[in-house]
Amino acid sequence: MKTRTNYTTYQSPQFSILSEDQKERIYNGMLRTLQYTGANVHHEGARELFKKAGCKVDGVRVYFPSEVITNALATVPPVTEIFPWDGTTEKKITVEKNRSYFGPGPTPPNFIDTETLERRKYLRKDASLVARVCDALPNMGYVQSLGSISDVTNGLADVYEFADMVRNTTTPIMSWSFDKEGCRDIHRMGIAMAGSEEEFRQRPNYIFYGEPISPLVSDYHAIDKCMYCAENRIPQVYSPCAIGGGTVPATHAGQLVVALSESMVGVIASQLISPGTCVIIGGVQSILDMQYSIYSYGAPELSLLSAAHTEVVHHCGLPMYSQSGCTDTKKMDMQSAMEASLSINAAMMSGANFVHDNGYTESGLTGDVFQTVLDDELISMARVIERGVEVNEETMAVEQINNVGPGGHYLYEDHTMNWFREHWRPTLMNRSSYEDWVQQGEKTLKDRVIEKTRDLRDNYEGPRAKVPARADEEIEKILKEAEERIKKEQPAGKK
Repeated sequence: MKTRTNYTTYQSPQFSILSEDQKERIYNGMLRTLQYTGANVHHEGARELFKKAGCKVDGVRVYFPSEVITNALATVPPVTEIFPWDGTTEKKITVEKNRSYFGPGPTPPNFIDTETLERRKYLRKDASLVARVCDALPNMGYVQSLGSISDVTNGLADVYEFADMVRNTTTPIMSWSFDKEGCRDIHRMGIAMAGSEEEFRQRPNYIFYGEPISPLVSDYHAIDKCMYCAENRIPQVYSPCAIGGGTVPATHAGQLVVALSESMVGVIASQLISPGTCVIIGGVQSILDMQYSIYSYGAPELSLLSAAHTEVVHHCGLPMYSQSGCTDTKKMDMQSAMEASLSINAAMMSGANFVHDNGYTESGLTGDVFQTVLDDELISMARVIERGVEVNEETMAVEQINNVGPGGHYLYEDHTMNWFREHWRPTLMNRSSYEDWVQQGEKTLKDRVIEKTRDLRDNYEGPRAKVPARADEEIEKILKEAEERIKKEQPAGKK
């Protein structure tokens, strides 16, 4: 409980899904799972690393004693900062308890075309578009692509995506890659934007996202990338996509135990290699809809499980990678607004640190930047609740209440003029009179979202012109080298 002395304190509202006892039981369930069931680790170097730390290794199966886990948790830093590449601090990310940043998600194969409004394959030009739009949106704290590029050399979608995004936004990016080679290419680009390797270590400008496989599998590439990030002090996410009733138990508590166990393998690896390096866990938590055989992104269970998982992750002393602003409907509509609102508020009120998938439609199969723009407004509304109520002599306004007295009004009070600007103001929600709404064209919320998105697309230039020439040249060099590498790896005659 916070106490008041000679300064003002106020508390942001948060809800709790789990009791302290429930969080501790799930944590202990993770310890038991990793010690007695273990996890499959398809990487000889990682298995050797774990063996030297005291783990039992049997083939690809690794069993983790509880002291190995607790030792790793003890060295994860409580605070990490990620910086914009342009040297400013306005968009700096501070990874710390209960500070939330929202962003899109990665890798859907499809995209809603901003001109035709039709679903199509995700193209290279879309990465730049999403980056510019997110750069302009005040509530997008980090950037992901909303898709996986289909019109570049096979195996290089990850590298081209980062190259185009980093030059079109100063907002820190959360990147991904197919393998360590792509991870290294992205790292070189991050260094080019920072100016040098030392400057990158002092001011990292992106976070790397990696994903183990449910249930309880760290495949070669996932753990290989995790180890590379740890070696190079790259802030990283290591989190699974757990499907309740599919890849993990149908019970919510069982899902939380397995998901936590899967992430913990990456935590241990990263801290054994480089104690104190930033690692974020969590992942997508939802259910398999047995009727339609889809992984539901709009289910209320997604909000429930994500909030509960956030509490367990924070109980471990780690930052949480959660999700919100996503939907099972096919395009932005009333359903997408309802489902996005629920998950955004749940993420905000649970204190999740990185909240991705804002703009996912069709159960994660399609990226929709229109939905991202709508989500930005919903996030700003949720921020009002997150801020809570500030209570002090000025805000209680007892003197003003006494001056106005019963039956008066506050319209002309200086206190009102000083404070009304604190009230939330919509950019998309409509509060005009019916007559004004008709005169303005009877635009629906969908109409206004489309109009705003297209305006950003056509008129917001972003920071592309500010990219240093040396960094631009280095990025093009890295892309060229990646193309040459892929050509060498391909069998003769295959494109």
